[in-house]
Amino acid sequence: MEYDHSTYISPLTWRYGSDEMKHIFSEEHKRKLLRRVWIALARAESKAGLVSQEQVEELEAHKDDINIDRATEIENTIHHDLMAEIRTYAEECPKAGGIIHLGATSMDALDNADAVRFKEAMALTIRRLDDLIRMLSDKAEEFKAVPTMAFTHIQPAEITTIGYRLAQTLQDLLDDRENAESVLTAIKGKGMKGAVGTAASYSVLLKGTSVSAQELEKMVMDELGLEAFDAATQTYTRKQDLRIIAVLSSLAATLHRFSLDLRILQSPPIGEFSEPFGKKQVGSSAMPFKRNPINSEKICSLSRIVESQYQTAWMNASSSILERTLDDSANRRIFIPEAFIATDEMLLTELKIISGMNIHSTATDRLMSDYGIFASTERLLMELGRHGADRQEMHEVIREESLASWALVQEGKGNPLKKRLKENARIREYLPEEEIDALLDAHDYTGDAEKRTEMVIERARKTLR
Repeated sequence: MEYDHSTYISPLTWRYGSDEMKHIFSEEHKRKLLRRVWIALARAESKAGLVSQEQVEELEAHKDDINIDRATEIENTIHHDLMAEIRTYAEECPKAGGIIHLGATSMDALDNADAVRFKEAMALTIRRLDDLIRMLSDKAEEFKAVPTMAFTHIQPAEITTIGYRLAQTLQDLLDDRENAESVLTAIKGKGMKGAVGTAASYSVLLKGTSVSAQELEKMVMDELGLEAFDAATQTYTRKQDLRIIAVLSSLAATLHRFSLDLRILQSPPIGEFSEPFGKKQVGSSAMPFKRNPINSEKICSLSRIVESQYQTAWMNASSSILERTLDDSANRRIFIPEAFIATDEMLLTELKIISGMNIHSTATDRLMSDYGIFASTERLLMELGRHGADRQEMHEVIREESLASWALVQEGKGNPLKKRLKENARIREYLPEEEIDALLDAHDYTGDAEKRTEMVIERARKTLR
């Protein structure tokens, strides 16, 4: 089978995701994992005297001789993909061909192979996440004390720091990592339990040997590096897939939120952040001046693909009737690899953004100049109250002056609020001009943002030790 651009190829095949992640979900790797399962089963059965050492060695010798063309040819005749792979393997192993898959049902091989590669994929995701956490921690450290306007309802509010804004995403990523690590540790295989999970076939096969069905299962799973579910039907519980997708969906939400914020902050009226932009990069086919945040937009776009897979995983988990139905098989071939590969692409893109992102001090200064003074009026109000002024009366005074000044700012004129407040006679009854001036400097009105940023960074660094 050869595919090129004359037919449909998923963008996740050639456009998105790393070669490493795509290899994990390749047909070649899948079939090699299936052969690992069959070799582990044969080795365990050899200890029960059912398989010879020579047969095990023959299986080992041909474990990497994957022939997808031959397997496809057989499948086109028998319409069973796993049996086609078994027959392909058997043709390569004339002495051991007859004992491949002995006692097993299809999902004994497929579900255990899937569990191995899901662990591989989640481990790779966590490594990418660690790189991102490390890079974002350094960026938050660098800007932990740099004041900037905070926005609520997408309107200028009070003052935060750039580092504290980054720390919000860093904190969410740490939670995502904790959940990913928990799911990775908990991933289990079906085990070797046969057609409906009772291991009846193995019990019959092992009758008269010194090995029980549960002992055989443990030998196989130990070789695969997996723990088996205590109970299973023909498959492992599809709740496991749901937990995996839930972790990826949560991570996608974190990346989407940060990327959406960056898109807003890159808009010229704010202009505080911008993602890297290549010297020869084209922003628009029609408007040569454009610097579109295409990387952040890509993350937002792919995150919707990952989130949408949760519904499919939920349906599989809730709709597997009795001991097994096959209505999960086709969609699992699609949505689980796609969720991992899309997440991989988002993490790689976010790493590129953070490593080259620009934080424009001129824009930050402009925002502070235009809007910071409004935030600091809260501090002025508190200080007036401390000096015996009527809180309600002073609130009205400041409100009137603020609204008048805001109207001028909206017209593109300079912000006169500080001058108006310093000259207001009712305020001057309680505070001298120089103290009013100091109170209205918003640059240090950031509360404990710097300290809290340091707390998140410290948690990140402890996690990565």
